[in-house]
Amino acid sequence: MIRLLLAFVAAGLVALAACSPALAAKSAAAPSLQAPAAVLVQPDTEDVVLRRSANERRPIASTTKLMTALVTLEQADLDDEVTAVRYNALPAESLMGLQAGDRVTIRDLVRGLLLASGNDAATTLAVRVGGSRRAFVRMMNRRAREIGLSNTHYANPVGLDDPGNYSSAMDLAKLALVLMRNPFFARTVDRQAATVEIDGHKRTIVNRNTLLREAKWVHGVKTGHTMQAGYVLVGAASNKGVRLVSAVLGDPSEAARDADSLALLKWGLARYRRTTALRKGQVLARPKLAFRDQRTRLVAARRVRAVARKGEKLEVRVVGAPAEISGSVPAGRRMGTIVVSRRGRELARVPLVTATAVTAASFTDKVDSALPVPWVLILVLALLAACSLLVVFRRRRQVRRRQTRARRRGDTETA
Repeated sequence: MIRLLLAFVAAGLVALAACSPALAAKSAAAPSLQAPAAVLVQPDTEDVVLRRSANERRPIASTTKLMTALVTLEQADLDDEVTAVRYNALPAESLMGLQAGDRVTIRDLVRGLLLASGNDAATTLAVRVGGSRRAFVRMMNRRAREIGLSNTHYANPVGLDDPGNYSSAMDLAKLALVLMRNPFFARTVDRQAATVEIDGHKRTIVNRNTLLREAKWVHGVKTGHTMQAGYVLVGAASNKGVRLVSAVLGDPSEAARDADSLALLKWGLARYRRTTALRKGQVLARPKLAFRDQRTRLVAARRVRAVARKGEKLEVRVVGAPAEISGSVPAGRRMGTIVVSRRGRELARVPLVTATAVTAASFTDKVDSALPVPWVLILVLALLAACSLLVVFRRRRQVRRRQTRARRRGDTETA
């Protein structure tokens, strides 16, 4: 799956489909953005729908915590309870509200990391999962290399400005796509708030991503802001089965960041649709029945739905279907394969099966099939002629017999 996520980056495809009036994106033109770097990707089609300085290395603020979350989710158990470490925060830093020595689960630390963007949560996770901040940062950079984030490097697990802490819009989108495969992560970043328990006391934390309250079709992912990075947001949205991930970096204000993200996601959603490429029971072939002038239906065993650009058609072809069927065949017997593709890339293989049972040909069917129609007519006429001659011959014999008996009776009376 990670290879698939990386493939759309290498492909660098730009979606060209027409825009839909849905979601109020009525113009085919790309939205005007204030962000100096941005990207919009559609993971199913592997399209890079829009890019602006997408591979430029820039400071990324608290979106650094996306990698902190990934390493934690891959290396730790959510139910494990750990002790919070001391964190000396500056006045403007985002915090979950931990005190040194507080008992808290990894699950709640990740919630505090992603929703409240807690630097204290990030530091505790780094120390408890990696053994130390430095060791954890090495784990972050190793994981970045493994998933192909070629324009990313981490200097801390928090996201504070540092020359060695940077990424790109494209790398952030790729990282978000990897993370969204994790159900706990996907549910967490789609929440407006969550209740966590810190040292036995419950506390409600609010998601700093206010887009979730503005649009129901937005489902994440992470905000960030520092003086050097400006305002950063990695977004995710879905509508009617179409998914998108966006990233905007360096926006001048929180309002501009949110407006850019909404405009990108809204515009992208209007350019795609989830369509039915194949219906269950759809007839794809009609092979002949051996020894009969009849045909049967071969149908799709299941439905296939896929995302495509507006106006784009998916390819459906049949492989291995017989031209003729002989013998008895039950309903639902596989008789070939249906291949569904998009732009030459295979999406699904579906069995091609018999719609109804097929009975074997009878002896009469085989005889009728073996003899051409003109010869059958000749044979029938010959049989009728033979029968007629036989009847005439029998009648003549009967007449001769009656005449013979009559002559014998006449001879007897004369004598």
